[in-house]
This record gives sequence, structure tokens and C-alpha cells, in this order.
Amino acid sequence: MSENDGSHKEEAAGEHMHGGIVAQVRAAMPDDDLLVDIAELFKVFGDSTRTKIIAALSERELSVCCIAEIINTSMSAVSHQLRILRQSKLVKTRRAGKEIFYSLDDGHIGRIYSTALEHIKEL
Repeated sequence: MSENDGSHKEEAAGEHMHGGIVAQVRAAMPDDDLLVDIAELFKVFGDSTRTKIIAALSERELSVCCIAEIINTSMSAVSHQLRILRQSKLVKTRRAGKEIFYSLDDGHIGRIYSTALEHIKEL
């Protein structure tokens, strides 16, 4: 018996022992397209300026100039990041006269942020 034969038998035994678990988890897994979309969402959260904007907007609706002042960066930098956040459907806008106000798109975004914050604080 070669070394390979033994490892194949171990693999087969492992597949047999765990086959039900593997099948169950595979059936529950989202499809690849959804997982790619989730990865893209986390990439958007992966920029510290965007995360600061999300943190500010988790407190209240704000204008670009207020966000820029709060996170201590330029209005053009904030506008650029807000464009990305809007394209990713993480923030939405409301116009009041000439001014545009930004807020988190829905409660999910705030929960993702607060869950991450809670997790990091526990480390």
C-alpha cells in the first residue's frame, strides 16, 4: 500500500463522516453571485473615510459641509466618497432647497456599522 492509498482512504472516511454536514451547509450557502455582492459591500466599508462618513450619518442626517467639518476633510473628498456610498446604496439623499442632506439608506447599514463597532470594542 502506498502513502497515497492511505491518504485517499482517510479522505474518503472524512467525506463519509462529514458528508451530511457538508451537504447541509452547502445547501444553506448563498449562491456565488450573492457572496460576491457581500464581498463588494465590505470593500466599500473598507475605506476609513467612508467608515467615518457612515459613523457620522449613523448619528443623524447631514450635509456635505457638515460631514467634511466633522471628519476634518475637504468637501470634495467627502463628495467623492458619498458618490461611492450612494452607488453602493449605503446612503441616500434628501434635497431641501439648494442643500442636499445625506443619511444612511436604511437600518441595515446602521446595524452593520454598530455591530462592527461593538465587535472591535470587545477585542
